[in-house]
Amino acid sequence: MMKKISAVMLGLMTLGLAGQCWAFSFGSADAAVVIAPPVLDESNSARSETAVFAGGCFWGVQGVFEHVKGVQRAVSGYAGGAADTAQYEQVGSGDTGHAESVQVTFDPAQVSYGALLQIFFSVAHNPTEIDRQGPDSGTQYRSALFPQSAEQQRVAQAYITQLDASRVFDKPIATRLEGAKAFYPAEDYHQDFLTLHPTHPYIVINDLPKVAHLQQLFPQRFQAQPVLVKAQ
Repeated sequence: MMKKISAVMLGLMTLGLAGQCWAFSFGSADAAVVIAPPVLDESNSARSETAVFAGGCFWGVQGVFEHVKGVQRAVSGYAGGAADTAQYEQVGSGDTGHAESVQVTFDPAQVSYGALLQIFFSVAHNPTEIDRQGPDSGTQYRSALFPQSAEQQRVAQAYITQLDASRVFDKPIATRLEGAKAFYPAEDYHQDFLTLHPTHPYIVINDLPKVAHLQQLFPQRFQAQPVLVKAQ
């Protein structure tokens, strides 16, 4: 865990919150990587499907998926650990097995699981980082997928193999496939954080560029009006 800069310096205590995502970065967000879509994708006629992604602090991952057409809901939370440790301060210890995650409910007729994976690997996070993203470090910030079906597992594994073979990234994909483990929604104050706090230093530096990259690289997938948890 990167130690936080003084709350007085950042003016963050006015929000009355604390935690690892508050780590301040003097750098900038990772550049998006242009990657090909998955060769193998799902064929799904269901009206709604759920997928779970872990790619560092959930604020930015949630913020990206809330701007994707076909996404019906994106919830920040925890996956990989037990119910009794699915709490922000405990997860922040890095000892619970949880990863900060986002549960995405989507319409497969509008956006496939493969298309969501392409966005996840391209703009939502850096999939080559091991147990860290940007200024945040620890197993709770690992890159992981929690496939909700055998088909999602097959598509995700094939895509990781495809991306590694293409050498589009300068390092191997570090994303772990961890199976359909239980997802636990995060505390209310974490939901829709990017939209509700667009001037927060962490969001400005680390997460708003991801949304901009989504709009730039996937204009046909981008929706200006986010689908918010608190509006539903």
